[in-house]
Amino acid sequence: MSTPFSSVFPLKRARAHEVCGESCLVFAAITAGEATGPVVWVSERWRPVVNPEGLAPYCDPGRLLVTRADSQLNVLASAETALRSGAVGLVVVEITSPIGLTEGRRLQLAAETGGTTALLLIPEGGGSNAAETRWHCTGFPIPAVPSQHGLPQHDPRENDHDSTRWRWSLIKNKIGTLSEWVVRWDAAARRVIVVSEAGS
Repeated sequence: MSTPFSSVFPLKRARAHEVCGESCLVFAAITAGEATGPVVWVSERWRPVVNPEGLAPYCDPGRLLVTRADSQLNVLASAETALRSGAVGLVVVEITSPIGLTEGRRLQLAAETGGTTALLLIPEGGGSNAAETRWHCTGFPIPAVPSQHGLPQHDPRENDHDSTRWRWSLIKNKIGTLSEWVVRWDAAARRVIVVSEAGS
């Protein structure tokens, strides 16, 4: 029996979650849009800084607090402090190297203490066993819809922000089974729409 999408997304509060894959930034932006209150986004200084305005199709850029640190160790420390404070709805943590079980547990405990959601953007294979869920996200273009004459045409039901669908695969789940879905962004409703379970 597959896991219902609504049971795992939006992400469970007061837990640490992880996401990897080429579309992980979109997943994080949509998660930020689902969060209540301010969102802290932490990354190392040498990495490209996230542009809040670029996330506007998915979340309010005015709620984003961008924090930079000089090392991954300080990124994790900043994230832990923000999580424990309980003053924000979501902490997005960009990491570039794998983290161990100890670091993962510290983030999990901080999320529980503050009642805040943590989302770690991790490199492939770089997650911790302490995470509640881990997602792998990839994007692919929507196939053209054949017309009566057999020529491809744009589906009028899709607007500019719906030009991409994503495959969201739940590859770790502490509270249920693993599943994957093909989803798209509904710009008018500002929410994720499940197109189908992947493979169906």
